Amino acid sequence: MEEPFIIDVNYGGKELEFEGQLHISGYQHKIEIIVNEIPVFFEPDEERNYRALVSMEQMQHHKHMSQDLLQAIAHRLDSLLT
Repeated sequence: MEEPFIIDVNYGGKELEFEGQLHISGYQHKIEIIVNEIPVFFEPDEERNYRALVSMEQMQHHKHMSQDLLQAIAHRLDSLLT
């Protein structure tokens, strides 16, 4: 497991910061980002773009976690890591 890091994301006209951590398992990796105190994992898809792994239950129970915010985080990861 790697050291925690901070990622900045421009969302809704504001610069937001989130804590993250890289998890490596064999040839695969996931990036855990804490979004509103909820751990959300991001992993590369078949086209090497990041996608969020979050259940519908998490989305329904945590109204502050929007799909648009998760997409903004994924795009920021794409821009930093590709």
